[in-house]
Amino acid sequence: MENETAVALAPRTTDELLAAYQRVRQRTLDLAAPLSEEDACVQSMPEASPTKWHLAHTTWFFEQFLLGRDADYEPVNAGWHFLFNSYYQSVGPMHARPNRGLLTRPSLAQVREYRAIVDSRMADLVAQRDDDDTRARVTLGLHHEQQHQELILTDIKHLLARNPLEPAYRDIAPAPVPAAVPMTFIEGAAGIHEIGHDGHGFAFDCETPRHRTLLQPHAIANRPVTNGEFRDFIADGGYETSTLWLSDGWDTVCAQGWKHPLYWADDLQSAFTLGGRRELDPRAPVTHISYYEADAFARWAGMRLPTEAEWECLAAPQPVRGNLADSGALQPRPAVPGDGPLQLWGDVWEWTGSPYLSYPGYRPLPGALGEYNGKFMCGQFVLRGGSVATPADHIRASYRNFFAPPDRWQFTGLRLARDL
Repeated sequence: MENETAVALAPRTTDELLAAYQRVRQRTLDLAAPLSEEDACVQSMPEASPTKWHLAHTTWFFEQFLLGRDADYEPVNAGWHFLFNSYYQSVGPMHARPNRGLLTRPSLAQVREYRAIVDSRMADLVAQRDDDDTRARVTLGLHHEQQHQELILTDIKHLLARNPLEPAYRDIAPAPVPAAVPMTFIEGAAGIHEIGHDGHGFAFDCETPRHRTLLQPHAIANRPVTNGEFRDFIADGGYETSTLWLSDGWDTVCAQGWKHPLYWADDLQSAFTLGGRRELDPRAPVTHISYYEADAFARWAGMRLPTEAEWECLAAPQPVRGNLADSGALQPRPAVPGDGPLQLWGDVWEWTGSPYLSYPGYRPLPGALGEYNGKFMCGQFVLRGGSVATPADHIRASYRNFFAPPDRWQFTGLRLARDL
């Protein structure tokens, strides 16, 4: 979908809802298809989950929050409710996240059968219940599954990178070789502007309510920072200069021994990708960096990270078009020359300087679904724009992703900003 404009998934009729359900659910199976049973079961770190667990948890979501509303509903396997709940404390206890890789049972085949049974029951439910609440819950479940589709790719990349043989998830086609795009700066909107979801189509509750915010005069880079530019930061002693780093960031650099972005070779010439180890493209956006690294680079460059409000106001008029999951590239690509902001969508999630907090007047969803976003509004930073692993009909200008400052196994990068 690199040359098309995407619109966020928001089915309006029963037929559209069922078609979207079947398409998203099949997409998850397609992502898991290149993996062996062993690949699908192993957990490489506490923050990642096995593909088998993702396949089961996304199914549990529909069983718990849609099928389970019927008082007479009998679950496929009552014990799996404990195994595949993630963090919804209000619906019961759950298996500890760091131990998901120990779940050799149920088997991958049983999990696939679980999906098939729930899919059949969901088809009946969608056909029988044509009401706003059902449609809203199914749509939320589909966007939830799309988030896990992205996690399947990033989690399996982390797992395969731990294997000394560095096996590929699948082949990746070579990137086009456009002319290098110099970094320039675009003057951003200043004054009072509205941000947040505008009420059209789907949005997560954390994107609401739409509200006014004051933007100071500023400018934002036309494209993300590249591998070549980040290599210059390293060559200039970026990882050895404590004054460039936040205190927690410097402590992390020292404790973890960071010398370069995740997956880079120590000689800074190659990086592990979903297609195996590849030569580092100096023109492609740098990725797999933490908030700490993004902030340190910006400080080294004499600039800063954009706020999420600045980023959203720049992106809102731009169509969703770019190197997203639908392109099949699975790796950030160099910017293609053009006017205006480039690569706002896809390639890499862009760290902003904004902490993940509630908007003025925010209210979480009622009931257990209120645990989806609101309770994570502490100690995290906002990222914007999607990545090569993000489905094109999942992203929008108001979308707020969030991760903790040390996290870097996602496709995360940065775009510079400066005050005027």
